[in-house]
Amino acid sequence: MKRRRGRDPFELKSVAQLAPMREAGLVVAQALSEMRDAVAPGVSTLELDGIARDVLRAAGATSNFLGYDLGSGPYPGVICASVNDRIVHGIPSSDVRLRDGDLISLDVGAVVGGWHGDGAITVPVGEVSAEAQALSDACERALWDGLAAVRAGERLGDVSHAVETSVRRSGQYGIVTGYGGHGIGSRMHMDPHILNYGPPGQGPRLVPGMVLAIEPMITLGSPNSRELGDGWTVVTADGSFAAHWEHTVAILSDGPWVLTAEDGGRAELQLRGVTLSDLAA
Repeated sequence: MKRRRGRDPFELKSVAQLAPMREAGLVVAQALSEMRDAVAPGVSTLELDGIARDVLRAAGATSNFLGYDLGSGPYPGVICASVNDRIVHGIPSSDVRLRDGDLISLDVGAVVGGWHGDGAITVPVGEVSAEAQALSDACERALWDGLAAVRAGERLGDVSHAVETSVRRSGQYGIVTGYGGHGIGSRMHMDPHILNYGPPGQGPRLVPGMVLAIEPMITLGSPNSRELGDGWTVVTADGSFAAHWEHTVAILSDGPWVLTAEDGGRAELQLRGVTLSDLAA
């Protein structure tokens, strides 16, 4: 969702408070999985929103997107469905039907026991171009490279730099300026704001109990964006395709725990030499 700057100290969670955050994260993972399976030409983004609503309802969770208001009116969906040049915050609609070759980013959140989870994936619709698939792959890879840098004792800037370095290694992609990840916990958007670019060794030190939502957003062209008249939808300035991936990750003294990944992040982080927290077992 949109960047929100808070003024509170970083919220540190206890192990007991991470338990409902993990529940919320698994609800997010299930909603994303079921929507991914339903993506096909002819499906409307409102139908995908309905799938996520059903998952939330069945799990006894609530939506942290629905009714969210930053001054432009309450958000009407439980997901953001952003197609092609839509970067983030695309409003689900019965008028938007997927077509072969589209790229759709799906973003969903859940609340369990007052604690939040947030995640996003980018999904190809039918047969997509090689460059569109490569864009999504680069964004997902940058997400995991950023998550691998989320460790106690490191700096917040190290995470931003890891994302940027990964994207630059993958190709000539635009890293969307201004937007980024965020702290998360008893609210969906909390400090710190986490850009997807910047120098290493900068910013606050990461400490156990912090929970962050890491979310790279990249494009096939310009890093610049603009907001549409609906007050929500953010599109690429040059009309190029965009991709968006996101996970919620907890920082523990013995390693990270990706709360919105079914395996806690084990498979991808082990490939990067990162040992997960024992809580992820």
